[in-house]
Amino acid sequence: MLEDKIKRLLSEKNAVILAHNYQRPEVQDIADFAGDSLELSIKAMKTEAKVIVFAGVDFMAEQAAILNPEKKVLHPEKESTCPLAHQLTPEIVDYYRRKHPKAPLVVYVNSLASVKAKADYVVTSSSAVKIVSQLDAEAVLFGPDRNLASYVAEQTGKTVIPIPPDSHCPVHMKITVDCIKAAKEKYPRAKILVHPECTSEVRKLADFIGSTSQMVRAVGSLNAEEYVIGTEVGLLHKIRKEYPSKKAYPATLEAVCEDMKKITLEKILRALLEEKYVVAVDKKIADKARSALERSFELLGVEIPWSRK
Repeated sequence: MLEDKIKRLLSEKNAVILAHNYQRPEVQDIADFAGDSLELSIKAMKTEAKVIVFAGVDFMAEQAAILNPEKKVLHPEKESTCPLAHQLTPEIVDYYRRKHPKAPLVVYVNSLASVKAKADYVVTSSSAVKIVSQLDAEAVLFGPDRNLASYVAEQTGKTVIPIPPDSHCPVHMKITVDCIKAAKEKYPRAKILVHPECTSEVRKLADFIGSTSQMVRAVGSLNAEEYVIGTEVGLLHKIRKEYPSKKAYPATLEAVCEDMKKITLEKILRALLEEKYVVAVDKKIADKARSALERSFELLGVEIPWSRK
């Protein structure tokens, strides 16, 4: 069986698999850990393994490599990219930095290493509000993702300037007001849980707004038996696995990240056998990006393993 071969190679090579919550069910199941971007970053920092197989899109594998310069990070499918991350370029960052020289730059984790290298702070959907609220600034530059930017503005009362102004996650844009209204009609007892990358109109209809892992925890803590999940459909597997007695439904079956689904068990096996594709980040870029990540972890109270050395 594929799973047995993968587990044998993981043991032989002192390797781990980290998988995002949007991965295929069988990929989540084979992983040593499945979680959201913040959780995966922390796991990547703390693992003792020599090899990290990262089942996620390009920016996630890049970040694991940035946080683990002494380890080998493998991305099973180099074509598994993030359309949102590619909407913000270093050139766009420079343009808005010139326009707003006093505003700190807060970069969403869904961005490329070359953009993180220019950031003051790097946030995830679960940490964005906490970090921005602590900054000694009334206006911040935030990108990419205009919807998460507007959510942070709502929660902090600060001026959050989205860069670029029209940036968005194509998957979360498929979750519309009509989808939520139809779900409410079909499942009147269900709590509505949505990701902050959804539009403000969708968020207004939700009972809970949070990252993928925050949504998983909400299913366990909210007093309901049924839930409508407003994010990529891959999260439903984890929810149903952790809470088999609860009922979870997708806000729409259209919310599929094709890039996440490009990673398969066959490609993970190939990655381990052939040690491909190795993620390499230019050292100067990696060092600058790591500094921004360190500042962010410090604000979150997350211990940085190498700070003890």
